[in-house]
Amino acid sequence: MIVDTNALSAFADDSPEAITAMGKADRVTIPVVVIGEYRYGIAQSNRRNKYEEWLAGFLPACDTLDITMKTVPEYAKICLELRRAGTPIPSNDIWIAALCRQHDLPLLSRDRHFDHVKGLRRLAW
Repeated sequence: MIVDTNALSAFADDSPEAITAMGKADRVTIPVVVIGEYRYGIAQSNRRNKYEEWLAGFLPACDTLDITMKTVPEYAKICLELRRAGTPIPSNDIWIAALCRQHDLPLLSRDRHFDHVKGLRRLAW
């Protein structure tokens, strides 16, 4: 399973539903884009030290996904599909969706705009 930023945040905040959802995964995978978004969020938090410490302890237990040249064609296809359908989504989320399609993994996210991406299975909690 690939984890979106809102799922990572919920897990860090001990959301029972997010913990249960992640507990069902054979493997938890976090895109570098999500790590960047999360670090940006915690940089603005008044509980920054707590979240940075939590993230440093959590990441070694996860796989991370980098954007590679193999990701680029999926990104371009998704951009075109969404544009033609009139359902654009944020660029970072297109990269996350491209990684989901590239690796054929579901996405744990509350962002319903991912439902517009063909071939992506979104898991909610």
